[in-house]
Amino acid sequence: MTDTPLLKVRDISKFYGARIGCQNVSFDLWPGEVLAIVGESGSGKTTLLNCLATRLMPTSGAVEYRMRDGQMRDLSRMSEAERRFLMRTDWGFVHQNPADGLRMAVSAGANVGERLMAVGERHYGNIRETAGSWLGRVEISVDRIDDQPRDFSGGMRQRLQIARNLVTSPRLIFMDEPTGGLDVSVQARLLDLLRGLVQDLGLSAIIVTHDLAVARLLSHRMMVMKDGLVIEQGLTDRVLDDPREAYTQLLVSSILQV
Repeated sequence: MTDTPLLKVRDISKFYGARIGCQNVSFDLWPGEVLAIVGESGSGKTTLLNCLATRLMPTSGAVEYRMRDGQMRDLSRMSEAERRFLMRTDWGFVHQNPADGLRMAVSAGANVGERLMAVGERHYGNIRETAGSWLGRVEISVDRIDDQPRDFSGGMRQRLQIARNLVTSPRLIFMDEPTGGLDVSVQARLLDLLRGLVQDLGLSAIIVTHDLAVARLLSHRMMVMKDGLVIEQGLTDRVLDDPREAYTQLLVSSILQV
């Protein structure tokens, strides 16, 4: 493992007028590490995720990302075109509602193929073959390659969104409540799939979730947020098995059923 973080976050704050979205958040994310950001609705976790993924510009603070050439770049100093290219190639973003991360009126294969074209692939046969291979990896039958996502179940849409994000071999994936809104049995399959893919591909990931069981299954490290502030952080098992803050203790006792 490299001795340089993949992502360096320093004193990130986001304010909406007088209201705090998140405040003074700092951490490093290492290659191959999965970080869970947990907390109740309104805790600031999604605001923070969107600031990290450049979907929102923070009020203050800095986020630096280590590019493939090893250079650390301040995301706020990148051009809009550079940030868009990063999002299409080296990063992925998995939305809670897959319709927000898919083009619902084009085929499953085209949804995956678009990301390949963003990194320069132009050979139709290669694109279709790779798309079909990735559908198989996320447990979607290849004979559905020409079907549109609108004809898929919620769980299949979410798996398709994952394939679309991972086909370009990104190094960092952002996930916003990836299992939210799915039936429990579908959640379990999706979590097993995600865990396997993250391990197989050596991905770094930042996952926002209110479900501490999801955090335990997927993440190495965890940050607990309340009222826009990080109130506790550490190795996931340590935080869940020996929470130090009263709020974390309450979360664990009331939500976590393991």
